[in-house]
Amino acid sequence: MPGGVADPSEFVGLRADERLAEDQANLPESERFTTPQPESTARAPIVAAGATLTGLSLIGGAALAVLGIVLAFAGGIGGLNLLLIAVGVMLVATHWGWVHLAEVTANALAERGSAGWHARREGWLESLEPYTRWSVTTNVLDDGSIRIERWQHRPVKAGERTFTFIRELQGSETHDPDELSAVVVERAETMRHEAALETARQQELWQVAADAYDAALSQHAGEAERRQAQIAAAKALSDRINSKLEEPPLIE
Repeated sequence: MPGGVADPSEFVGLRADERLAEDQANLPESERFTTPQPESTARAPIVAAGATLTGLSLIGGAALAVLGIVLAFAGGIGGLNLLLIAVGVMLVATHWGWVHLAEVTANALAERGSAGWHARREGWLESLEPYTRWSVTTNVLDDGSIRIERWQHRPVKAGERTFTFIRELQGSETHDPDELSAVVVERAETMRHEAALETARQQELWQVAADAYDAALSQHAGEAERRQAQIAAAKALSDRINSKLEEPPLIE
């Protein structure tokens, strides 16, 4: 079996790596977070308004500066002429500020509008449990044959306190185009059923280890306490496995 099956007791106390939210290809499709991020309807008009104000500031500032200069040449330098020139130069020099202000405002409103989405995604990330999963997929090849593939999704450590998943192909079957569709469907469903049973068994073992870890770990435990809790989790897991050794590998 490629890569083997992850020992759940090695992952107690770890959390899902943040990068899993960005790259979910190694998770089974049924466990991916697929809710699209809501788009902000206010972004387009705000950005458009910023672009319009940028153009008006540039044109209007240049016009005021030119007017002030013309009046200064015609009637001498006065307070009003200097004011027109100063305001015009300031508008020209800062005209790009409207674009940046519009961008910042639009981003802030978009972030506020998608706060609920971010919270749901964070909740999904926290709900991921580090036990080995299996999934079965089907693909139609160029010649019309159907390939059934069995995948293993195995947790691995991504950091000192985080985990991620890797996906490995465990095996595949290719069925000819002239093979009865009922036979292919039955085989695919059988493989999916076996994958679900094995996944459920690993989830059960993970829960045993996690419960033992939580029971042995205080809220403000240090590294020594964490190590003792991991040992307790491994012992509970070993006892659970030993108690089920005589069971057939796949039983409904």
